[in-house]
Amino acid sequence: MTTDLEFQSYDAHRLAEIFESHIPFNKLLGLRCLEIADGEVRVELPYRPEHVGNPEIPALHGGAISATLDTTGGLAVWSQAGPHDRVSTIDLRVDFLRPGRAEPLIAVARVVRLGNRVGVAELRAFHPDAEDRPVAAGMGVYSVKRDNGGDGDRWDWQSD
Repeated sequence: MTTDLEFQSYDAHRLAEIFESHIPFNKLLGLRCLEIADGEVRVELPYRPEHVGNPEIPALHGGAISATLDTTGGLAVWSQAGPHDRVSTIDLRVDFLRPGRAEPLIAVARVVRLGNRVGVAELRAFHPDAEDRPVAAGMGVYSVKRDNGGDGDRWDWQSD
């Protein structure tokens, strides 16, 4: 996990730790949080042979790419919502623009709107050496369930 994360409204280190270590699906994919800013995040999907969908090319599986974009968008929305708010996907659109090579993939998300109940994020995926040649692009729409003081320290029960 990146150790030099900065965030304006709450502990980015803790948010990145939860994203990487406490969400089983993210652990399964091996997702790493590289950057968190207010409403903008950068996540890495490391290359693993299990992420390949077409072994003849070889190309990353579209499901691995879209799942990475989805979780990255959710993290971006969560970074602007409160630490005790809950974020879940309502809708996800992913356009695949070119095959993902058998190497690490970077996903970036930027919140374009965060309301009381819904957040929307722009999503892009690309290889580290080709940020100007996206593999996929999309939009994610996320439900935001505000804590309103009721859930208390939701992160604490998940701590090791």
